Amino acid sequence: MDKPKGILLPPKVANASWTWGNLGFVTTGAAADFATTNPADCLINLVYALGADYRANATFLMNSRTTAAVRRLKDSTGRFLWVDGLQEGEPARLMGYRVLIAEDMPDIGANTFPIAFGDFRAGYTIAERPDLRILRDPFSAKPHVLFYANKRVGGDVTDFNAIKLLRVSV
Repeated sequence: MDKPKGILLPPKVANASWTWGNLGFVTTGAAADFATTNPADCLINLVYALGADYRANATFLMNSRTTAAVRRLKDSTGRFLWVDGLQEGEPARLMGYRVLIAEDMPDIGANTFPIAFGDFRAGYTIAERPDLRILRDPFSAKPHVLFYANKRVGGDVTDFNAIKLLRVSV
């Protein structure tokens, strides 16, 4: 309880039966990967599973391996869904939304949640205590003095409407 909780920790339910206190998910349509026909449909479903009021500030969150798989996805006319930034410093976009790479997200595999989509500023809160504790240790590393510092930080999902997940399953 003394560490921030991740976004994948709360219970997860299918978006059609979503209730408060759970994160909603949509499925890829295949057991261990994206569906072989129309693989991008699950990403479109993920975007529109999120409420319109949260989509304006929404971001995709995935790891590098998942990003590599998503970069290869095309729409029905053969155009890539992934668009690199046209200007220097502009982030890459997937279906018009920013993409953040977080290596802590799981890889694509059966029953995993490799992609999150949402307004993380609205959906996740980081609580930080203002006090910083410092312990001075003049004995352990003579002739040097060691200082140990710690600060209490926590975090948790606070708006379950603001984050949706993609589950790799049928």
